[in-house]
Amino acid sequence: MMAAIFAIGGASVFTSCVNSDNPLPNTTALDQWQAGRTVTAEAVAVYGGIDKCFAAEPIPDDVWERMQGKTFKENPYIGRDDLRHVRALHWDYDNQMHVGEMVCNVQIADRLVNILRQLFDAKYPIQRMLLPDVYNADDETQMRDNNSSCFCYRNIAATNNLSKHARGLAVDINTLYNPYIKTLADGTLLIEPATGEPYCDRSWDFPYKITHDDFCFKLFTEAGFEWGGDWTTRKDYQHFELVE
Repeated sequence: MMAAIFAIGGASVFTSCVNSDNPLPNTTALDQWQAGRTVTAEAVAVYGGIDKCFAAEPIPDDVWERMQGKTFKENPYIGRDDLRHVRALHWDYDNQMHVGEMVCNVQIADRLVNILRQLFDAKYPIQRMLLPDVYNADDETQMRDNNSSCFCYRNIAATNNLSKHARGLAVDINTLYNPYIKTLADGTLLIEPATGEPYCDRSWDFPYKITHDDFCFKLFTEAGFEWGGDWTTRKDYQHFELVE
């Protein structure tokens, strides 16, 4: 096959001279790592293969800028060098590959990449994997969208105590269908997200439900995380945090 490289605006563009009516797959979503986009197997192959799509790296400048005043706030406990940007692909029930990203603590970065890769290989469904900054770091909003994420400098719900998410040591998966449930001092029931109320009843089957028989549960707990679904004072079915 003949091919040519042309310089356009200082950038090199590879194009096929033979199959001009069948151009190479568009890898823009991967080249720019546009989380939320769907990608094809052909595009991934051109990009460099599946292995290249799973990595934990220092926080890129553009990601760091997006985090300011949202998931990241000036604090004495954690800084940029303590965090890593995780790139991953994931499947949903649509049987398509999606581009995903998370920010996590360097302590769990390699483990998280390994878990996400195994979930991908098993075609475990994760609907969305966007940085919470897309939702202005509003946890209720991102949970209603069933987003999966890790780092966000915030408190535990209904407390003044920092969450392990504030250190990037906790991961939430398929959040709408695996809600946080706690009975408050006044007897009222706190459910987050509020739209997750139907999924507080864990006795029936529904998509994305995490249980003890779930592959996601198996991978996280074997990697040294505990599951919020096992807590007794509250339930956090979406939540896996590092045991320290």
